Amino acid sequence: MNKEKLMLNSILDTIDYAIYVISQDFTVEFMNRQMVDLFGEGVGQKCYQVINKSNSLCPWCRSDQVFEGESFIQEVYIPKVDKTFKITSSPFKDSDGNVLKLGIYHDITQRKQREAELKSTMEDYRRIFEHIAVGVYISTKEGKFVDANHGLLDMLGYSSKEEFLKIDIIKDLYLFPEDRRMFQEMIERDGRVIDYEVQFKRKDGTPIPVLMTSHVRYDHQGNIIGYEGINVDQTQRYQMERKIREAHDFMNKIVQSAPISIMAADLAGNIIIWNKAAEKTLGYASSEVIGKMHITKIYPEGKAFEIMKLLRSPEGGGIGVFLPQPVLYVRQDDRIIEGHLSAAMIYDDDGNEVATVGSFVDLTERIEMERALSKTQEQLLHSEKLAAMGRLTSQVAHELNNPLYGIMNTLELLKSEVPPENKRRKLLDMSLSEIVRLADMLKKMLSFSKPEQEIKKLVNVTVIVDEILLLHEKQFQEHSIKITTDFEADLVDVYASTNQLRQVFLNMVSNARDAMPEGGSLTVKTFSGSGFVNIQFIDTGVGIPEENLGKIFDSFFTSKSSVKGVGLGLSVCYGFIKDHGGDINVESKPGAGTTFIISLPDHQEEG
Repeated sequence: MNKEKLMLNSILDTIDYAIYVISQDFTVEFMNRQMVDLFGEGVGQKCYQVINKSNSLCPWCRSDQVFEGESFIQEVYIPKVDKTFKITSSPFKDSDGNVLKLGIYHDITQRKQREAELKSTMEDYRRIFEHIAVGVYISTKEGKFVDANHGLLDMLGYSSKEEFLKIDIIKDLYLFPEDRRMFQEMIERDGRVIDYEVQFKRKDGTPIPVLMTSHVRYDHQGNIIGYEGINVDQTQRYQMERKIREAHDFMNKIVQSAPISIMAADLAGNIIIWNKAAEKTLGYASSEVIGKMHITKIYPEGKAFEIMKLLRSPEGGGIGVFLPQPVLYVRQDDRIIEGHLSAAMIYDDDGNEVATVGSFVDLTERIEMERALSKTQEQLLHSEKLAAMGRLTSQVAHELNNPLYGIMNTLELLKSEVPPENKRRKLLDMSLSEIVRLADMLKKMLSFSKPEQEIKKLVNVTVIVDEILLLHEKQFQEHSIKITTDFEADLVDVYASTNQLRQVFLNMVSNARDAMPEGGSLTVKTFSGSGFVNIQFIDTGVGIPEENLGKIFDSFFTSKSSVKGVGLGLSVCYGFIKDHGGDINVESKPGAGTTFIISLPDHQEEG
């Protein structure tokens, strides 16, 4: 008997499952080797102490029912060994007829882990399937959806998947049914379709552009049973393309409507852009030049290559930049015109040269304006001289009036002492008459020397200054003088005489030019503050000696030796500004330049 028991124990030890036997008082009667390896030797102890390391029955224990003759199979996680087991519990009787419980523990930990991983993976795929931002689908070959994610439903305007899976793909999805037939031909021929663009219909019937990428689905015998893939909504792309086209059209309209001539050429010199202003200035229609004419034809011989050379060197304003310079052009009628050219090199994303673009202005009208300006300046100089002479005459007349009236009174007294019949009385009358005539003459001179009052109105000083600088632009270039402006935006208007302000600003600009015979820079600023509009002229010229600063506004004072400096300009300007309720201040250092600041009351009406 003991031999058979030993043999049975040996057999049970070779089994991979953990096996134990307990009596009705929960005492462990037997443990095979696998059970001992898992829970330690426990024969003679209570089963719940061995299995669960507890002083009470295990939560999953059903031993009472087993002792009553039932068998159970359970999956139980046991924390003591951190494993999950499939436990088979069955009753049996020993040789004495006592009912015992046989427990067989099958370690299924790895299987459970694989199941959990598989479930997690399936959940991940399902989560990706449902939440991906594009439409994902599975369909039959005949035209029914088997599955679809929420992205596709949202894209096509469906709220219920059940409703969506019932639609007919050919009739309810494709805007053009022939696209479905073409899709099936391609995918069944090649096994896949990549970026196939079609028009679908939303639930409400509105079209939607879609990009399809799909693969065929096979059964176990290799037969095509359907398709699966993704659909990408192209609405935003279409909108972006439309916006790009609109932006391109807008930029083209800007180029075509620009008041200055704009042209561009590729690296071979072929004209690729030619706007309407260029048509008007040079006489060529765009249809005659774009893609048909070389850029060198609009320049005198050799000039185009000279410009390209400067464009690629740092001398013209930096590599790739051609700063504004006077350039001659040849019109279609072979007439030579003078223009102002600005140009730049165009590069691609890799920094390679691809084209050149330039803008130019016909200076014909400006040259005529400069001639008119020169004439106006001559007239202004003449009027300044006359004004100064008028003021001098006025001063002389005022000085002569007092002694004349004294002489007149004296002669009147003498007349009262000489009888009318006296010969000397006649001489007195003649002298008095001449004195009266001289007084009347002085009165007329005073009336003539008084300047007529200029009409004043609301004006923008920035506009006037800008016009004056524009007219002087070429002169400053010829004198190597750089102009810089800093005009305050939305500058307050002033109540003033436009003509007098022009005269003042012309004088300031002319003085600055004369103060920089070797070149330099002139900075003009406009700004407001404390109820005044200020116009500032800053030059880098020779400056004014300190001893002359207090005299520059006096009539006939000048530091110039030439005839153009008669010493009237600043005196007249000062009078104009004072008449407007303003002031002129000057700061200067010899060799460091001069700054004039003209201040005018803002919005001050006459009176």
